[in-house]
Amino acid sequence: MNYSEDPNRQYHIQVAPGEVGKYVILPGDPKRCKKIAEHLDDAKLVADSREFVTYTGTLNGVKVSVTSTGIGGPSAAIALEELVKAGADTFIRVGTSGGIDLSVKSGDLVIATGAVRMEGTSKEYAPIEYPAVADIEVVNALIGAAKEMCVPYHAGVVESKDSFYGQHTPESKPVSYELLNKWEAWKRMGCLASEMESAALYIVGSYLRVRIGTVLLVMANQERAKEGLDNPVVHDTELPIKTAVEAIRSLIREDRKKQKI
Repeated sequence: MNYSEDPNRQYHIQVAPGEVGKYVILPGDPKRCKKIAEHLDDAKLVADSREFVTYTGTLNGVKVSVTSTGIGGPSAAIALEELVKAGADTFIRVGTSGGIDLSVKSGDLVIATGAVRMEGTSKEYAPIEYPAVADIEVVNALIGAAKEMCVPYHAGVVESKDSFYGQHTPESKPVSYELLNKWEAWKRMGCLASEMESAALYIVGSYLRVRIGTVLLVMANQERAKEGLDNPVVHDTELPIKTAVEAIRSLIREDRKKQKI
């Protein structure tokens, strides 16, 4: 059922078929969309509804879009479902994160090959035993772009959560016993970073049979801070944006070779 006043438009993101490309970059922050769109050719604003802002332009002559998802799994899942209905099938989330593993430094990139499902949205799509994993072609394109740009990066598993303050002040929460113990488990398992959308996106992407991956800026690492290691706070998201854009270019080239576009 479509609840939109205009039945040709998706209810939440308010885009119509033909207004978005096959390839979409997904930031969380709506204010980041314009910055990303500046990396596209002839990008234009096509929709602005709730937390969902969409621009569409081109890369290498192929239509590419940028759509914000807001914070967390529920709105990210909505954006993904509606973008797929509008014709998109390849996605890269560009976001920020906090490092967990001590090797992950401020300003590094994390390319998420998989995500811990420490959130609720994905549980309404798949049993908890089903893993949240990225598409291998998107992961390889992101790694290739990071290498080409000589950007410091890590590829591996991230933790996706629902509560920002559950991570940063877990001892104050009534379920502190669970939050603290599980955080220790993620550390022991070599989890690279913590963020809020990838697990939901990966599960919904698997269900919808679309390609999806994530590249994250590490803003800081609270575990490095605890150890007295260098830990400045970094806010500039240009590196993950450029990495995502170059990865999209690579995917377009490969898809052309395979006559997928």
